[in-house]
Amino acid sequence: MTTPEQKYARLQSIFRNLGEVVVAFSGGVDSSYLFSVAVDELGDRALGATALSPTFAAVEADDAREVATYLKARHELFDTDQLEIPGFVENDGRRCYFCRVDMFTGIKEIASSHGIRWVVDGTLVDDLGDVRPGLKARDENGVRSPFVEVGLTKDEVRTLAHNRGLPNWDKPSESCLASRIPLGVPVSFDLLEKISRAEAVLHELGFRQVRVRHHGAIARIEVDSDEISRLLDPDVRAPVTERIRQIGYAFVTVDLAGYRTGSLNIRSATPVKVGGRTA
Repeated sequence: MTTPEQKYARLQSIFRNLGEVVVAFSGGVDSSYLFSVAVDELGDRALGATALSPTFAAVEADDAREVATYLKARHELFDTDQLEIPGFVENDGRRCYFCRVDMFTGIKEIASSHGIRWVVDGTLVDDLGDVRPGLKARDENGVRSPFVEVGLTKDEVRTLAHNRGLPNWDKPSESCLASRIPLGVPVSFDLLEKISRAEAVLHELGFRQVRVRHHGAIARIEVDSDEISRLLDPDVRAPVTERIRQIGYAFVTVDLAGYRTGSLNIRSATPVKVGGRTA
C-alpha cells in the first residue's frame, strides 16, 4: 500500500515536472496544502488564484489571503458572479458545471497573462464518488488534479497539512452556499444571504461544521453528529430557533443524521409501511 509520504513524494515530482502552475486556491485545507507544496517546489513560479463570488461567504477570501501571506506566496484575487449565468441560477443539476466553467475561465486568463501553461486544483480521490458536475468543467478546461493523480484522500491531506504546520489544517470543510438549495429552486442573492446569515448564527455559538439546508419555509440544520446534543440543549435550541426565524424561516429543524456532503442529492427516502399504507 502506498503511504501518504510516498504520495507526497510523487506530488513533489509532479510539480517539478510541470515547472510552473496557477493553483485554484479557495483558502480551504485541500487547496492550501496543494498551494504550499507548489510553492515549496516552484517558488515564484507558483501562483494562487482565488475567485471572489457572492456564492461564498466573505470570510473565505480573508482565509485565502492569510494562508497566502503565511506561505509568502504570489496570490491574486479575481471577481466572478455566477448569479449572472442563467444555467447557474436555474439550478437544474448543472449548477456546479457552470460555476466551474466560470471560475476556470478566470483562472486560465490569469495564467495566460503570466505566461503560465498549467492550472491545477485540489480535487481529491474522495470527490470522484459524489455527484460532481464540476469535474466535467475541469476536464474540458485541461485543469490537472495532482491529488487524484497520486491517490490522496481528504483525511490524508488533512494529516499532511497538520504535519506541515499549516495554520488552517483543521478548518471545517466549506462549499458554495448554493449547495444548500435543492435542485430546481432558482438561486438568488437574497436566498444566499438568508442562508449565510442563518449559518452565521450557529458559527457564533461555536459550531464548527455547519450547513443550513433551505427547504422553502424550513431551515434544516446539519452539524457534526457529536454536536447535535448541544444544539438540542434548550438553552441553545431556543435562541437558535428564534434568531433563524427572525431571518425569515417559519420552521427550524435539526437533521438527526448530522452533517454529510451531498445530502440534497438524496431525492427520496425508501418507502415504509405504516398502518397498512406506504408513508
